[in-house]
Amino acid sequence: MSEDNSRSSQGNTSWLDKISKAFSGDPESSADITEILRAAEKRDIIDPDSMSIIEGAMQMVDMQVREVMIPRSQMTTVKASQEPEEYIDEIIESAHSRFPVLGESVDEVVGILLAKDLLPMALKGELKQSALTDILRPAIIVPESKRLNQLLKEFKATRNHMAIVVDEYGGIAGLVTIEDVLEQIVGEIEDEHDFDEEAFIKERGAGEYIIKSITPIEDFNEFFKLTLSEEHFDTIGGLVLQQFGHLPRRGESVEFSGFKFTVLNADNRTIRLLQANKMTP
Repeated sequence: MSEDNSRSSQGNTSWLDKISKAFSGDPESSADITEILRAAEKRDIIDPDSMSIIEGAMQMVDMQVREVMIPRSQMTTVKASQEPEEYIDEIIESAHSRFPVLGESVDEVVGILLAKDLLPMALKGELKQSALTDILRPAIIVPESKRLNQLLKEFKATRNHMAIVVDEYGGIAGLVTIEDVLEQIVGEIEDEHDFDEEAFIKERGAGEYIIKSITPIEDFNEFFKLTLSEEHFDTIGGLVLQQFGHLPRRGESVEFSGFKFTVLNADNRTIRLLQANKMTP
């Protein structure tokens, strides 16, 4: 065996030893695993897309439902007391597949209405207010603090695709879907029903917002009445990345233009999700 081949063999053996050590027993930290996997990516052992998915899955362990939920203000709901003609147009216009159904109280969820259960009744002319409760599916209720990996397990076990999120007082804080969770692993999932403006920025109250990094600066400026420059970057993620001066990891923060931006989700190539807090003058 030539000296070059020997060195190559020793290098490969050393690399395999590192991988084996990282995944045998209890790793010292997730950062150690990430470092080894990034080194594997540089050696073309792991492709960039796979690395992005792995990092997203690892970050999900530390993420809570409140970070990805759709806030209450953006929910499309139906009241159990409503007549079909009062909500059918809104259901069709929203193009969603699942709708929380509320009872007498604004914080009482009596079930989840599936469009696929509703449409056959509408086509047969059997749709009426009294029949609504007969086709409702049970609602999963989860706290804002629930970990995303735990929620994903629950979704898989119960075969549900939506959960109602409640705050510490038991009030409805929002909802979360299985798509919201999976997007933290594989990135943005766009479909023909996704809409742009409202989907980019989610208000959580008290000057706190969840913002997709792909939000156009123009939209960000319009939403917050600002005049951030669009000369060098098209998205808020690009502008935030410039302020950091390096590719930040989850939890890192930077302040500018009256906001504190905290990275909620990022992979080895880009920022995915941001939390923005308005700073007191």
